[in-house]
Amino acid sequence: LKLVESGGGLAQPGGSLRLSCTASGTIGYFTVAWFRQAPGKDREGVAAISYTDGSTYYSDSVKGRFTISRDDAKSTVYLQMNSLTPEDTGVYSCAADVLVPLYTIPGPADWQHWGQGTQVTVSS
Repeated sequence: LKLVESGGGLAQPGGSLRLSCTASGTIGYFTVAWFRQAPGKDREGVAAISYTDGSTYYSDSVKGRFTISRDDAKSTVYLQMNSLTPEDTGVYSCAADVLVPLYTIPGPADWQHWGQGTQVTVSS
């Protein structure tokens, strides 16, 4: 499964961006997550959406501001990011696996398929 991210770029504080993660094959049988990595920091899972029932999971740092959704007919998962702050700056990557999260987003080692990432910069 090949994943390609798009939609990154420069946004002002308080602004919005929408990221897309498009799969080469059907994404309907995979849970998909968005991770981000800021310079000098570990990769952080920020959102995930299950393939079984569409359940969503968010990190505390983005809850209430980011929304993950999926369109299986288009093999695409979206991350709508609102009320952006400079702390949201980083490389955002999507990941896919057949796992089903229990309560939190599994760590990076648990995901089999990865995209190449897209840069998001929040700055005035």
